[in-house]
Amino acid sequence: MQGHLTHAQLKVMSAIEACRTADLGGHVARCQQCGHTAIAYNSCRNRHCPKCQGSQAREWLEARQAELLEVPYFHVVFTLPPRIAAIAYHNKAVIYDLLFKASAQTLLAPDPDPGSRRTRSDWVSKSASRPCCTLGARR
Repeated sequence: MQGHLTHAQLKVMSAIEACRTADLGGHVARCQQCGHTAIAYNSCRNRHCPKCQGSQAREWLEARQAELLEVPYFHVVFTLPPRIAAIAYHNKAVIYDLLFKASAQTLLAPDPDPGSRRTRSDWVSKSASRPCCTLGARR
């Protein structure tokens, strides 16, 4: 059923579309000095809404950036093939423990041929539904 939205996705879209419109109600603010009025509509407060959660996301990102050391970092993602991903769905603790251990061993092992490793970025959207281990480390 490719191209169809789930009920949950439709609810999110509906909330975002109604956000800060008359559909959700609102209030009128009036300046006591000049009499200028402004309508402020209520927000949907949905966690997926960019209007509602944008400032919180920026604050979260700033807080995480403040925690980083001022050194170069790199980003590595290890994904599981689809057959193992199906097993991981029912055995999360075991599979993720193995994935993290294998990922760490791979990164800590000396590289016999440093020129042999290549970066692949074309698979990111395809692997989004597969279990993965994302690691960041100092260079």
